[in-house]
Amino acid sequence: MSLGSLALVLHAHLPFVRHPEHEDFLEEDWLYEAISETYLPLLLAFDSLAEDGIPFRLSMTLSPTLVTMLRDELLMTRYSRKLDQLCELGDREVHRTRNDATFGRLARFYRDHFESLRRAFHDRYHRDLVAAFRRLQDAGHLDILTCNATHGFLPLMQQVPEAVRAQVTVAANHYRQNFGRDPAGIWLAECGYYPGLERVLAAERIRYFFVDTHGLTDATPRPLHGPYAPIFTESGVAAFARDPESSQQVWSSEHGYPGDPDYREFYRDIGWDLDLDYIRPFIQPTGDRKNTGFKYYRITGKTNDKQPYDPELARERAAVHAGNFLFNRQRQIEHLASRLGARKPVVVAPYDAELFGHWWFEGPWFLEALIRKAAREQSTFELVTPSDDLRETPENQVATPPMSSWGAGGYAHMWLDGTNDWVYRHLTHCARKMVELARDFPDATVLQRRALNQAARELLLAQSSDWAFIMKTGTMVEYARRRTQEHVRHFLRLHDELRAGTIDEGWLAQLEGRDNVFPELDYRLYRPG
Repeated sequence: MSLGSLALVLHAHLPFVRHPEHEDFLEEDWLYEAISETYLPLLLAFDSLAEDGIPFRLSMTLSPTLVTMLRDELLMTRYSRKLDQLCELGDREVHRTRNDATFGRLARFYRDHFESLRRAFHDRYHRDLVAAFRRLQDAGHLDILTCNATHGFLPLMQQVPEAVRAQVTVAANHYRQNFGRDPAGIWLAECGYYPGLERVLAAERIRYFFVDTHGLTDATPRPLHGPYAPIFTESGVAAFARDPESSQQVWSSEHGYPGDPDYREFYRDIGWDLDLDYIRPFIQPTGDRKNTGFKYYRITGKTNDKQPYDPELARERAAVHAGNFLFNRQRQIEHLASRLGARKPVVVAPYDAELFGHWWFEGPWFLEALIRKAAREQSTFELVTPSDDLRETPENQVATPPMSSWGAGGYAHMWLDGTNDWVYRHLTHCARKMVELARDFPDATVLQRRALNQAARELLLAQSSDWAFIMKTGTMVEYARRRTQEHVRHFLRLHDELRAGTIDEGWLAQLEGRDNVFPELDYRLYRPG
């Protein structure tokens, strides 16, 4: 009998980026890279485990915006074209390096890698990765979670309760449509929680959510078991806390596994290294360079003199690190079990899914090796989902977590400072106007209903926490500002046209065709009360 449990949680999310008005749009690459580097490799790893009869349980968020994009025919057609380009580049690289014993081998590795991804995308998964994840859930391996509709940071939206409710209700309804059941759990965007939010979750029959470590250890009253057992909020929805020890071992590029010298160097890519004329067909149409996914060097160390990457050696290191992680969790759970008494400890280890494969190329290898070792080489703990833990231990302490997040500083600093604070007066104003529209148009005409539903979509898209986060981190600031401003402008124009009775149907149709997230959305969910 095991002494405790390990709950691995992968949070897969991307903001809604879809630009049919452009043939090639740089920010759409966020999705295409994530499919090639994270979602397909994870699916292949999970399927390999299932086919080998390895028992495993794992939780994984698929955010509503990500699910929408993964099922968008335009985006999947464009991704298919990107895969073809990667396979063509692989052929060219094999030819270019044919007389180089070191880099020729690496070129063949990448060619074979991308060709295997293309086969999996088309032949194995039939261009529908959401269905592939759903099959793993239906087979009992995954517990797929939902997330706020557009990853809105809910603590900064609570001034308009209807806006918070809409983020949760739209997400829950979208989940039901795509997965055929209620979502058991929700990943609150950025783990952003505030007291009272659980009542909104309970209304959608959501059973649990996650907070950062201090979100549980600072709860009132103080939890008896710290972050190693969930608490029930007064509404009956459970809160699980992140384990800091397991997080540090995987997350940290300085002290964690991803910084190992034998792993692939993320920041060296042939899109930047090779002659421009040679690489031009595989970068931006403007001629601006970008990453291609062909990376020939390993981390090596803090030096510019990087050594060639060795995939076989890197895979061996991933297995070693999986063994180390397993050992550490065994010792940790043995220690916790000796202190918690009758309550089995549950160690919750949540990570951004994109860490596995995108930032840390070897991450899917690590995860698969860990799951195999956990099943075959130990009996100290079981791999579980939070749903499993609640079934096994249905009685838990009642407490109220404080407002918190898993962002830097633990509260709202990442989404509310001098770089991005300007957005909230606009978002709050639009949210209040949306509530008024829902109240004042109870019996909308067909055209009015279209405009009202699109106004709700524009508001939801403007509320994405990704835009404020990007402004704070300073990466693609111009794009994040433009997206926020455009959605606010679209909302306000729709609002004014609805009030004036002058809806421009042609322009509305253009918006519906571009910002086509949540076609099932009903504006009436914003009604007050």
